[in-house]
Amino acid sequence: MPSLLISSTDTEVGKTVCTVALAAYYQTYYPQKKLGLMKPIQCGVGDKEIYSQLLSLPQSPAELNPIYFDAPLAPPIAAAGKPIDLSAVWRHLQNLQQRCDLVLVEALGGLGSPLTRELTVADVAREWRLPTVLVVPVKLGSIGQAVANVALAKQANVNLKGIILNCQQPTTAAEIENLTPADLIMSLTRVPVIGCLPYLPDWPSPKNLATAAQDLEWSLLC
Repeated sequence: MPSLLISSTDTEVGKTVCTVALAAYYQTYYPQKKLGLMKPIQCGVGDKEIYSQLLSLPQSPAELNPIYFDAPLAPPIAAAGKPIDLSAVWRHLQNLQQRCDLVLVEALGGLGSPLTRELTVADVAREWRLPTVLVVPVKLGSIGQAVANVALAKQANVNLKGIILNCQQPTTAAEIENLTPADLIMSLTRVPVIGCLPYLPDWPSPKNLATAAQDLEWSLLC
């Protein structure tokens, strides 16, 4: 079944907002279909708690988040010297893929972020054949970050479906165009910009999240 990995250029740039908005849209406009959601590794409190608060997901806690560490650090450091076995993550992902029409997988950090001492997010995206979307924040410097992460995706043979711009604060159309012009990003990366998510304060309702995702080019995502 189709899966989509939501990655980004860095931490704290809007992966969770994007993931929950995509999930809310799918559940709102495709109620007859089954959605799965996974955070393979979580370090510190955050994403899985937000999923559970905002979305109705018929899956087990282990499927939602197979590996958890208390410390908000990169997984190899948060694991405090213990090996990280991704085989359980893979099994839970396969179970979700067998039951669901779409599985959204929220990555940790950027494409170059380490999941283990040997594997980055990009490595796992390639090995598990996960089509990937790259979340890019609307801010100064994001054009270069987008170009660098797309280059990494291509080097790692990641199936990069497109780029989603994300406004982390109230932003005008002119500011979006000046900070992250879609035509320039597409020209430099040869990757489509699927759309731009508006600023969403204080975790709005699933209805508002779904509305925010309406203008994305869903035909390029799934």
